[in-house]
Amino acid sequence: MLVAFSLTPMGVEAGVAEYIADAVKIIRESGLPNRSDSMYTMIEGEWDEVMDVIKRATEAVSAKSPRVQLSIKADIWPDMPNPLDGKIGLLEQRIADVTSGSTSPTA
Repeated sequence: MLVAFSLTPMGVEAGVAEYIADAVKIIRESGLPNRSDSMYTMIEGEWDEVMDVIKRATEAVSAKSPRVQLSIKADIWPDMPNPLDGKIGLLEQRIADVTSGSTSPTA
C-alpha cells in the first residue's frame, strides 16, 4: 500500500515548519519507506502500520495547532513490490520505451 498525505496546521501563521517538524520525525523514525516533498509525504507499508504512523503524526501536529487538516490518498496495489519506487520505475521505463520508439504494453 502506498499512501500520500498532507497535514496542514490551521489557525497558525503562514510558516508551518515548526508545527510539522515533530510529525516528520515520527514518519522518518517509523522505519517505513517514505518520501516528503513540499506538498505531500508518501509512505509505504501495510494498512495498519501506515495508518498508525499517519495518526501519530496528526496527533503531533494537533498538539501544537488548534486545528489540523489531513488529506489522504491511497494506492492499494497488492502485487506491486516497493510501490514508492516501483511505480516511478514503471513510468521511467515507459518514457524510455517511448523515447526509443519501442512500445511495451506491460507498463
